[in-house]
Amino acid sequence: MKVTTRAWQVTYARRLLVVDATVVIWATAGAYFVRFGNSATPIVDASDVSYQTFAIFLGLAWWIMLGIWGSRDSRMLGSGSEEYKRVLASSAWLFGFVAVVSYALRMDTARGFVGLAFPAGVIGLLAARWLLRQHLSLDRRLGRSNSRVLIIGGPDSADHLVRSLQREPAAGYFPVAAHLPGASLESAARSNLSVPVTGVATDFTAIMAAIELANVDAVAVSAGALLTPHDLRRLGWELAARDVGMILAPALTDIAGPRIHTQPVAGLPLIHVSTPKLTGGKKVAKRTFDVIGAGLLLVLLAPVFLAVAGLVKLTSPGPIFYKQERIGLRGTTFSMLKFRSMTADADVGLQALLDAQGKGDEPLFKVENDPRITRLGGVLRKFSLDELPQLVNVFVGSMSLVGPRPQRAGEVALYDDAAHRRLYVSPGMSGLWQVSGRSNLSWEESIRLDLYYVENWSLMGDIIILLKTFRAVMTSAGAV
Repeated sequence: MKVTTRAWQVTYARRLLVVDATVVIWATAGAYFVRFGNSATPIVDASDVSYQTFAIFLGLAWWIMLGIWGSRDSRMLGSGSEEYKRVLASSAWLFGFVAVVSYALRMDTARGFVGLAFPAGVIGLLAARWLLRQHLSLDRRLGRSNSRVLIIGGPDSADHLVRSLQREPAAGYFPVAAHLPGASLESAARSNLSVPVTGVATDFTAIMAAIELANVDAVAVSAGALLTPHDLRRLGWELAARDVGMILAPALTDIAGPRIHTQPVAGLPLIHVSTPKLTGGKKVAKRTFDVIGAGLLLVLLAPVFLAVAGLVKLTSPGPIFYKQERIGLRGTTFSMLKFRSMTADADVGLQALLDAQGKGDEPLFKVENDPRITRLGGVLRKFSLDELPQLVNVFVGSMSLVGPRPQRAGEVALYDDAAHRRLYVSPGMSGLWQVSGRSNLSWEESIRLDLYYVENWSLMGDIIILLKTFRAVMTSAGAV
């Protein structure tokens, strides 16, 4: 059975080997023929080493480097950015090494050849990895190509870990059972676990029996597991002997990798979690990115602004723009701009519509089949064109290109202490909520995503979210 569940790893690894080789050959051979044609040009005058030979060795070294750098490691395939980072790092180090050697040996390596091979190969590798990832993610959502996982921990922490893994099927960890050592039978019975509970015994023999019974590929030890350090170390030995992975899942919720640093001290792997601060250089970088990005988009989209403004004015009476008070940075209020997509008196009948649909006291309220939306407004909302004037908000500083969802005062009034942390950064035109379901998200999920963004901000993360936003807008996913 275990061979069957891990067969996907072997198949996927072979597929990566072939795809990487194909892309590398395409990049190096293509760069050679574009730069030199069919001639066997030497690297230096009177040299026996031609660019043909150099291209062959470069391609082989590139393919090997991708493996040495761990870009084909099955533990990080399918989700996260680590795979892409390793592809970029291995490629950059290889070509940096080539540049250093060329300089040291006074080899006049053709810049055109290297300048074509490097970007073509990197882009090709990233694109190929992305396509393979889409296929793997689809496979995992269908219940295939997963690693079966047994959760060991307390009832609450085990339930949290199970739900977290089930929420991200693309990660490839499929929880099949939970063992709750030290928990009472009553608490185990009352737990909301969606997987079978194999028992509550704390002795090592019972835990190993539960692992054998579940027939898993990995064991995840979460918080609340009443295991002594000796038993935990012994468990690691036994799992290694059985070729079963061991995962330690600390009770750190929604913390991204860059904030986590492991330091071995006195034989203990201590985990340091850095404090998120959007100050100093980070604050300047984000604001600079917003000003440049918003400014360029305002110039490039000026014809679209004029066209939409004209259509709004011609198709329904009322102002072109709609202003609404929203809560911004540190709880300050600002007027958020949008192209008007509803009738001019839309706010007058809002409460009556919400009460009629039983949503008068709900956060993130949305009126179903809203009769106030104009025909043009429906099209503008479908492709998020009504939100383009928010670029002005970004340019003047009341919003950001990427950030938490800008919410109304009534919604902010429902915040608990944790939710108030989302006001530490400016609200955004787009964000994790935009690329994770938009208006289809629940209130709790929207807050969770916003807090994750605030806690783990990075400029590269903003760029990735903007790229995903374009795809979400084009598919109209979750638009209202």
